[in-house]
Parts: sequence; C-alpha cells; structure tokens
Amino acid sequence: MTLRRSAATLVAMLQAPPVVPKHVGFIMDGNRRWAKERGLPTLEGHRRGYANMKRILQWCMDRGIYVVTVFAFSTENWNRPRQEVNYLMRLFSHALKQELAEFNRRQVRIVHLGRLDPLPKYLQKQIRNAMAVTKKNTKAVLNLALNYGGRTEIVDAVKRVVKKGLSAAQVTEAVITEQLYGVGVVDPDLIIRTSGEQRISGFLLWEAAYAELYFTPKKWPAFTEADLDRALADYARRKRNFGA
Repeated sequence: MTLRRSAATLVAMLQAPPVVPKHVGFIMDGNRRWAKERGLPTLEGHRRGYANMKRILQWCMDRGIYVVTVFAFSTENWNRPRQEVNYLMRLFSHALKQELAEFNRRQVRIVHLGRLDPLPKYLQKQIRNAMAVTKKNTKAVLNLALNYGGRTEIVDAVKRVVKKGLSAAQVTEAVITEQLYGVGVVDPDLIIRTSGEQRISGFLLWEAAYAELYFTPKKWPAFTEADLDRALADYARRKRNFGA
C-alpha cells in the first residue's frame, strides 16, 4: 500500500500544473559589461540586450506568464554619457516603431511606467500611441519602466492623493496603490536581476513588497531560455506566506 501510495503521489506530482508566476519583473543589468568583456562598443551591448528582451517576452508568454515588466531606463540613467543616453532613446523609439504591429498580432498590451515629460517629445508621442493602439489586447501585458524610479513613483502617487484633497484618515494602502503608474496591474510575484548584483535599485519598490527575488550572474544579453526556466523552477520551490 505504501508503495502504491508513493507511486500515485509521484504521478500526481508529475501531472500537477507547474507553479507559474503571473507577473515577472526583470532588472536587465549587464549590457555594458557584456560588451566590454567581448571588446565590443557599449552601444552594441544595449542592442543585444534589446534583442534578448524580445525573446524573453515570448518565452514568458509560452509559459503562461501574463505580465512582464522590464526596467529599461531609470531616473538615474540620465547621468550616463550623453551619447549613450541618446542612443538608448533612439533604440526605444526604433523598438516601438518596428514592433508595434507584432505586439498587436501577439495581443500584447503596452503600459508605460515612469515620468513621460523628461523623455524626448518624439518618444513621448510613440509611447502614448503604443498604449492607445494596444489597450484592448488581452494575452499579455508588457510594462516598460522607462524613466522610472521607485521612490519617484511613490512621490508622484502621494502628490496625486494630495491633489484629490483627501484627509489623512482617508489615505490607505489601496488609495496609494490606485495612484501608482501601473494602475490595475497585479504586483510582481518574481523579480529577476541579471549580472550578479543583489539589489533591486528602486525597481517597483511599492509593488515588490512580497515579490520573490532571484539573482543570477548571467549578464542580460546572455540570459537564455534555460536560465529563465531555472529561475522559474527556483520560484516554484519557494513557499510564499505573505506574512502569515
């Protein structure tokens, strides 16, 4: 009986659906170091990183992950060399221009997280257009954290609450959450950071309160489908108590 029960349990485990996060955030770190290690220009690292982002989005969709958030450009990244910043702005613009039809075909909704105003006017226009064009798509959500900072997001949310004229007694976690950049988007279950750094650098500070964190030494352009599966397998082994 014991052997039969063990066999039945094993079969049930093999047949059970995998524990898949609904929302995965990626801190796409290591583009510049990846390029330097190969004697390539910094900008080539960013180009390869962008190409890998497209692949990873598809891998996530294939595994039933509904929301993907990518940390594309932080509020601190403006301090990088002007040539690099300008290249990144053009790369984001190119991506939105070239991929919008494909995002629509794949039923991916684009959401921008961050402050739009400091971005170049042409990029602001493209981001607004991408969100408008894809707003009815239902298979997946791609959050672009572009000119994003976690503390900035919280400050902006508080400003919106103040503007509403609410009293201190009326301010709750739910009220703050409703004023964040990604209104209506579920909190991340898993955050993956590449290139060996073990911090979140202001990424989704409010939303990541109960997110599982996974760090890998792989640099972003070298992050593979197998690496994603390792991260998801690690996530599936964790027990999430949410403070209970």
